[in-house]
Amino acid sequence: MATVSETSGAKPQLAAGLAQGVETISANEQVSFTLYVKMVLPLDGYVFWVNANLLNDSAIYNALTYGFGEFNNRGQTLPPKLITANGSFHYATDMHQQDDKFVAYNHVIFTSTRLIQDFNLVNPNLMYIATYEGLRFGFSRKENFYKQADLYHYRGDSLYSTMTTQIIDTMSGFDSTSVIVSNSLPIWLSLNKYFTLYPSYLLPQNTLPPYASVDIFPASTTAIQAFPLLDKMSNPNQLVHDQVKITVYGTRNNEALNFANYVFQYSLNTDNFGVMNMPVIQDEKFTQPEFGIIAQKKSITFDISYYQTTVNNIAQKFIESAFVNFTIADFTLS
Repeated sequence: MATVSETSGAKPQLAAGLAQGVETISANEQVSFTLYVKMVLPLDGYVFWVNANLLNDSAIYNALTYGFGEFNNRGQTLPPKLITANGSFHYATDMHQQDDKFVAYNHVIFTSTRLIQDFNLVNPNLMYIATYEGLRFGFSRKENFYKQADLYHYRGDSLYSTMTTQIIDTMSGFDSTSVIVSNSLPIWLSLNKYFTLYPSYLLPQNTLPPYASVDIFPASTTAIQAFPLLDKMSNPNQLVHDQVKITVYGTRNNEALNFANYVFQYSLNTDNFGVMNMPVIQDEKFTQPEFGIIAQKKSITFDISYYQTTVNNIAQKFIESAFVNFTIADFTLS
């Protein structure tokens, strides 16, 4: 008869049968996952994920959440750069033909017989990406867990073809010194006296207020002058218009008004852009019914005019995350 110590770590009868079924269906398949580190382009907030194998340990330390790694511990608490997991991998494919792309969306489910602890990194700057039969995929959620079954289902989509430029597996040819966006976003990201501003859709996970997002409506970027001016190097200098919505969380009326006055004063002092409307602070409603509350959410919309070359000239490098390589030498006190 088995002892308590021998059976305490064993799976329940149902889970053992299901685990055997998963192993049989998948032929004991193993999938490898590579660690990637988040890099935010300091000029305009664009997000890239860089293969951790291109970085040394100090750069990964710099990406860790405060308190995660122990100082000068020779890398012992760093997450592994490569992990493997046993499980069953399957996916469904949808074909989408649109005016600007023809792509296959692969919806992935990976069923594992054990909890993959490394996927639970509470760190928005680290992510594991796997490659399977030419597909690169990541997970957006874990679902349908039953304790008796003891199976873990990870679901996500494979990397869209249009997103491949944001996954960096070689630094050859990668340019971090020029802006990607063609609008006024770099100017707005520099206006962080009262709180940090982030590009819309590119905010860090679970950001705590106060903060603001900057959403520039693509169709609003229109020419004001008939033809761009060209300098002797044929660089265009075009006067254009943007409509910019600033959404703020976690501020009261006074702080929001102070931010609006700060923008007006910046425009008056620098002439980097002109304000073409009379913006007004508006309250917006964002609810959470579980607690019966609404967020401190406000918005303000600016119509501005500016020269597109100005954006390139004044783009400030306010770095949210960057790779820092450093070496701590041993020393003694005399």
